[in-house]
Amino acid sequence: MMAVEHRGTTSNIKEEALGKIKITKTTKSRLGEVDFSNLVFGKKYADHMLVADFDGKEWKNAEILPFQNLSVSPSNAAWHYGQAIFEGIKAYNDQEGNPMIFRPYDNYARFNKSAERMGMPEVPEWLFIGGMHLLIDLDRQWVPSNEGCSLYLRPFMIAADEFIGVRPSDTYKFCIINSPSGPYFNKPIHLLVQDKYIRAFPGGVGYAKAAGNYGGAMYPTMQARKDGYDQILWVDGHEYKWLQECGTMNVFVIIGNRALTPDLTNGTILAGVTRASVITVLEDMGFEVEERPVSIEEVVAAWKSGELREVFGTGTAASVAYVEQLDYKEHKISLDTTKYEAGAEVIRRLDAIRTGKTAEDKGWNYHI
Repeated sequence: MMAVEHRGTTSNIKEEALGKIKITKTTKSRLGEVDFSNLVFGKKYADHMLVADFDGKEWKNAEILPFQNLSVSPSNAAWHYGQAIFEGIKAYNDQEGNPMIFRPYDNYARFNKSAERMGMPEVPEWLFIGGMHLLIDLDRQWVPSNEGCSLYLRPFMIAADEFIGVRPSDTYKFCIINSPSGPYFNKPIHLLVQDKYIRAFPGGVGYAKAAGNYGGAMYPTMQARKDGYDQILWVDGHEYKWLQECGTMNVFVIIGNRALTPDLTNGTILAGVTRASVITVLEDMGFEVEERPVSIEEVVAAWKSGELREVFGTGTAASVAYVEQLDYKEHKISLDTTKYEAGAEVIRRLDAIRTGKTAEDKGWNYHI
């Protein structure tokens, strides 16, 4: 994934958003109700949210207002036909305590790519980026400073037509909510290589961050968790051997001095922003990164020969999650995550960039 060029300066985007987005501040902050020393992922929400409506022609009624429930008709098209997409983004405090959003333009581009695939309207920059800027500026005290913690941002869009005929909705609602969160995984994970259920096929919506992709994975993931696994490592639906994603993450395999990750050619894998960042960091570390088809058979063979060094997942929520065990049919691949050197250095470098401990010249951090 290439970094996305934006058309204006941060101040210009903020000014445009200020001219189009109404701001209604909460009269009573809930900040004191949160134990920032014990944050759980996705459980608490900041004081404010952003909402906007698409009326079939343009985006309007954009407002930042106190976090609250949405009023939605039972006939809302999203409930019935799955026109719903979302993104996951994180904001961190720099060393002076000022918020920074990590690579929001890459998420913005992916959001609109998902919207196109799902027959939904494009969200303009002033609303997605500018609205997020204003929202984080208002809720800046909600950005945690604890190590491993962040303010998780969830932009999403749903169909809004009150009509149960099968067609794309004419109207939509766009929202952004924020959640101060701790690590998604707080320990190394166990993966099951799933060779019965399939997540995505070429020509489908696997590359989109569509809600249905996650809904369809719920049942097989539930079954895997009953057997002691944390997530599923999905494979293709033709030969049942080519690696795709693992749960909410992309996957990396370290064999010798090579870092392997499945390529995005078939459109079955989400183009992760963290994935793209990790590829860059690994290359900076001197690894030969290969984006190509990776089979589970190649991983098993590397494990048997002693060349398999590390397996880890990458994603916005999880950041970098070490894989401690990978099970495929009769093969139970156990890995000593205390010896993970590549993953540990990737985490160190990414954290240093995202929190401003080290200067970065890639334009990844969006300063509030």
